[in-house]
Amino acid sequence: MTSTNGTSAVSSASAAHNPMSALLGVGLAAASVFLFALMNATTKTLAQVYAVPLIMAVRYIVQSLLMAGVVLPTRGRAAFRISNLWLVRLRTACLIFSSLLLGLGVQRLPVAEAAAIGFLAPMVVVLLSRPFLKEKVGVLGWVAVILGFGGVLLIVRPGANLDPLGVLFLGLNVVAAAFYQLLSRQLTKSESVVAMLFQTAVYGAVAFSVLALFTPSAHVPTLWEAALLVSLGITGGVGHFLLTAAYRFAPASLLSPVLYLELVWAGLLSWLVFAHVPDLLSIGGMVIVSAAGILAALRSVIRFGDGRAAPTVVE
Repeated sequence: MTSTNGTSAVSSASAAHNPMSALLGVGLAAASVFLFALMNATTKTLAQVYAVPLIMAVRYIVQSLLMAGVVLPTRGRAAFRISNLWLVRLRTACLIFSSLLLGLGVQRLPVAEAAAIGFLAPMVVVLLSRPFLKEKVGVLGWVAVILGFGGVLLIVRPGANLDPLGVLFLGLNVVAAAFYQLLSRQLTKSESVVAMLFQTAVYGAVAFSVLALFTPSAHVPTLWEAALLVSLGITGGVGHFLLTAAYRFAPASLLSPVLYLELVWAGLLSWLVFAHVPDLLSIGGMVIVSAAGILAALRSVIRFGDGRAAPTVVE
């Protein structure tokens, strides 16, 4: 989950003229979405045994500790410096709600299909940008929205044998993620990306720890399960760090299509870990959703330039 601020926008703009720098940015983005797909597959594995709030609590606690070890020695108090406190808290609440819904959805749906539905969020952002940001949707925006919803309908169509409750959770996750992205777009004008990431990790740790108290588990983790729980914070934290770094080396117009590699990684992990392969219609829907997302990003590039075009990945 990341966005760009003015500094990274300048960096990525200059990086556009440096092929090696751009290639590094692409590599970092590809690695980040692999970690996100791995995190979702791990969440699904653990959710068969543990309640989702407990899983998320461990993830955010580990992520907070990891960020504290990296950020505090270099940033000090700047890591906590926030100008629009209530907007940042609202953004964090959207992310916490989104993370909970994503976990509940992944618990019930195959990883690849869940990832594809989640990528509907950029299209919802396009729709919401008109009433909330007073932006015109435009032809590209409408095409992206129609394609995106059409692709998801192919995935969740009757006969696809997807859990309806899981689909509902992922649908609500998309709405929460869209509001999170809209708030991110507004707040990156005044807030440090690192400060927002750190605040989100800390608030997430506190919120999910409280929720976990109401969903206790009598199951004692094995050594392998404990390692998987800890890995969630590492894959999430490192994934967000790599994605943030990617936008310092390459422009958003180049990186936006790379983010949809997550669908490929999710499909491979779904096959390798859960022995599930999406059918041809679902794969077609995933391709359409990817195309719609790239169109939505292209719309942002044309309207706002690379600095505004950077999508926010919510994981």
